[in-house]
Amino acid sequence: MKKTSTRLADGRELIYYDLRDDTVRDATDRRPLDRTVTTSEIRRDPLLGDSVAIASHRQGRTYHPPADECPLCPSEGERLSEIPDSSYDVVVFENRFPSLAGDSGRCEVVCFTSDHNASFADLTEEQAGLVLEAWTDRTSELSHLPSVEQVFCFENRGAEIGVTLGHPHGQIYAYPFTTPRTALMLRSAAAHKEMTGGENLFDAVLDRERTGDRFVLEGEHWAAFVPYAAHWPYEVHLYPKRRVPDLLGLDEDARTEFPKVYLELLRRFDRIFGESEPPTPYIAAWHQAPFGSLEEFDGVVREDFALHLELFTIRRTSGKLKFLAGSESGMNVFINDVPPERAAERLREVASS
Repeated sequence: MKKTSTRLADGRELIYYDLRDDTVRDATDRRPLDRTVTTSEIRRDPLLGDSVAIASHRQGRTYHPPADECPLCPSEGERLSEIPDSSYDVVVFENRFPSLAGDSGRCEVVCFTSDHNASFADLTEEQAGLVLEAWTDRTSELSHLPSVEQVFCFENRGAEIGVTLGHPHGQIYAYPFTTPRTALMLRSAAAHKEMTGGENLFDAVLDRERTGDRFVLEGEHWAAFVPYAAHWPYEVHLYPKRRVPDLLGLDEDARTEFPKVYLELLRRFDRIFGESEPPTPYIAAWHQAPFGSLEEFDGVVREDFALHLELFTIRRTSGKLKFLAGSESGMNVFINDVPPERAAERLREVASS
C-alpha cells in the first residue's frame, strides 16, 4: 500500500491509498473553493447523559446529484470533483459538511472505488483489503488528535438508509467522547467480569453463538452470527476469533482473511430477498474501544473490549421496511418481526455455491 496526503482547494486533507507503490499523485484541486466554515458543537443532554451534535451548516450539503455530477467520482476534463486525480483505488478526505469538526471531533469520507456503479460487494479481495488498510490507518491517525476519544468507521448503503450520494463510499466519525452504545457495552462487560470472577463478556458471547443455530459462517480467523437479541430484521455480527480492542490489533492472518469473509457476508445480504429485489440497504459499523480513559467503567480496560463489525438492514421482507416507531424511537425498546434463528437460517441458505 502507498499513502499520499495532499490538500484540497479549501484546505481540507485528502489521502490516496494505492495498491501500487509506484503510483504518483500530484494532481491539484482546480476548483475556486472558499475555506470551509462549520458551526458544529456538542451539547450534552442533562436528563439522558448523552451528547448531540448540532450542525446547522449541513442543511446545504449535496443531495442526490445526477451521476455525471457525482462529487466522489474522479475529476475528468472540466468536470471537477472532490478527487482531483483522474483515477484512484481508495481515497479518504475531510467531509465538506461535517457533523463533527474542530474541538468537536472530525468527519471523513472514504471512497471504496472510483467505479460509480459498483458496491462494496463488487470489490475484489485485494480492493477490500486496501479499504481495511485505510480504515486501520485512519483509526491510528485520528486517535492521536487531542479532541478525539473514539473512532467509528461505517458504511450506509441505499436510499432507504438515507444515503444522499450513490457512489460506493463510507464515513469515519472521530468523536470527542465515548458514544452511548459503546458505554453500554463497557458497563455490561464490567458487570459480567465482576459477576463471573474475570470472564470476558465478548468471548462468552462469541463462544456461545459459534455453536448455536444463529451461526452464519466461519473462517479460520473470523466468525459471524446473528445475535440472540437482534434489534434489526437481518443483523449479523462479525468478530475476529482472537480478541483485539480495535483495527490496529488485528494480526496479518486476520487481515488477509477478512476480505473473503466480509465480501461473502455482503453478497449474502444481497440475496436475502431474492434476485428480483433491489440491492439490500444496510449499515455496516465497526465497533472499536475508545482511546480515552475507561476509569468510569469499573475495572474494564481497553483489552477487555472486542473489535467487531455489525451489519444490518432495515428491510424486513420484500418491499417492506422496518421503521423506528413509538417503542423504538420513544423508549429505545426494539421490536423485531424476524426471529434471529430464522434470519440466520436464511443467511446460511443464500451462501455462495
